[in-house]
Amino acid sequence: MKEIILCKFGEIVLKGANRSTFEAELLREVRRRAAAYGNFSVRSVQSTLTVEPLDADCDMDGVYDTVRRVFGITGVVRAAVAEKNLESILSVARDYLAPALAGKHRFRADAKRSDKRFPLKSPELAAELGAEILRSFPGMRVDLHTPEVTVWVEIREEYAFIHADQEKGAGGMPRASAGRGLLLLSGGIDSPVAGYMMAKRGMEIEALHFESFPYTSERAREKVMTLAEELCGYCSRIHVHVISLTHIQEELRDRCEEDYFTLLLRIFMMRLAERCAARFGCGALITGESLGQVASQTLEAIRVTDGVVSLPVFRPCIGMDKEEIVTLARRIGTYETSVLPYEDCCTVFTPRHPRTRPVAAKVLAELEKVDHVALLEEAFAGMETETKVIFDGYR
Repeated sequence: MKEIILCKFGEIVLKGANRSTFEAELLREVRRRAAAYGNFSVRSVQSTLTVEPLDADCDMDGVYDTVRRVFGITGVVRAAVAEKNLESILSVARDYLAPALAGKHRFRADAKRSDKRFPLKSPELAAELGAEILRSFPGMRVDLHTPEVTVWVEIREEYAFIHADQEKGAGGMPRASAGRGLLLLSGGIDSPVAGYMMAKRGMEIEALHFESFPYTSERAREKVMTLAEELCGYCSRIHVHVISLTHIQEELRDRCEEDYFTLLLRIFMMRLAERCAARFGCGALITGESLGQVASQTLEAIRVTDGVVSLPVFRPCIGMDKEEIVTLARRIGTYETSVLPYEDCCTVFTPRHPRTRPVAAKVLAELEKVDHVALLEEAFAGMETETKVIFDGYR
């Protein structure tokens, strides 16, 4: 029995003249991912993307798992292929649906007839499928309102497809359909969530991590690289650029008022991030800031740090509370790594009483106490890059 994967489009179907561009991006992404699991044909037909194995040794489990995390797809299902006649459809349904119906008692049968040449209309076809299930699986009964499982037959151009309930896809927009953004990736909970949220809107993600060795450890760096790998399940490929802030932090500690340390460090981060974004073609910065969560995330502090860069700064977590961010981090699989007890650069030389309502003029006056131009040049010159991918299609 031949099996195929059906992927349902999301927002793409709402696009007008540009729809073909978004579909092409989605097809390229799925083809790259599928290539790691065997020889597959990937096509777009009637607002559905089909992933068809061409060899017997194709890894259907692997490709199914990866397409569930492709942005731009709202539903994914494995389906059996049948010839477009009632006898074949019912025969395949009996065999293929048995595992999905095992242990269940209430079901609903639905049909979708995209090929209007098929002689039975959708309600008639659904009734035939339901009757066959009642004959073949004693103890089952029809329940249109609260079924334990819904079984489907879809009549398309070439074949009929039989399947049970579809699984929810990642949603959003296809990768790289909305430009490129630079994510300030710390080792915390919030920034990986922010990267995921912007990737879901179609942004290709580059990442920038700041470290303070030897005040921060190699394990802290490894933790961030693991977070990047976990995000690659959705983003496919991430370049992680690493910049040391050690000298900058030591200079701020020695020359500036302690209360302004966090904000001054944040200014250096934003300026370095803007330089990194310019080098790698990023049109925006992305941070995990949530309004009022810490001293550097008050309205006044954000206004000061935004004023030192010209790029837009996207903060998708800005209106979320910590519980909401944690819930999403658990769902996308980054939470357990984020809470590993390894320090990041923001915990180094933390002021006892950081300024929460800073005045921009005073902040800039404090900045003049250090040779900020030379410090920026030195830090940026020492930048390192690691590349994280989840499959060979991007190597």
